[in-house]
Amino acid sequence: MLKNQILLSFLLLIGMTFSAMALPTTGKHLLNKEVDVTLLQKADIQSVDQFLALTPKSYKELTGERLTIKETIQMKAAQKAVGEITQPVSDIDIPKGLYIVAAIFGWGWLVMGLLDDFQGNNWWINLILTLLCVIPGVIHSFIKMDEYY
Repeated sequence: MLKNQILLSFLLLIGMTFSAMALPTTGKHLLNKEVDVTLLQKADIQSVDQFLALTPKSYKELTGERLTIKETIQMKAAQKAVGEITQPVSDIDIPKGLYIVAAIFGWGWLVMGLLDDFQGNNWWINLILTLLCVIPGVIHSFIKMDEYY
């Protein structure tokens, strides 16, 4: 039993190494979205933060004109695209299946740490729970899985 656990841990480590070498996504597919620049010019938008905070109500307050439904949908789609592009891309992209296998074998804290760049509380709380007894660490890993995938 111990040999099997060591072998699976070794295979998991190798799998994590290969998945860590995957290239991060850059959001290039989002660059093809067309944005109606005249809407932004009328509202005198100067920064990305102002654009992301813009609502149809605030647009009407700035310009005195009401957005049509089509323009509102275009603006929200453009805000979503810009928001996704401007978010920092994680250097490590670990597949969900590998996360599940790591969580089952008690390595969930390591995967959480790699995905969070060892920032925040999730990884060390999971490490403590795993060291106390493996089962709470596994449960915590599965509860926190929604934050990563």
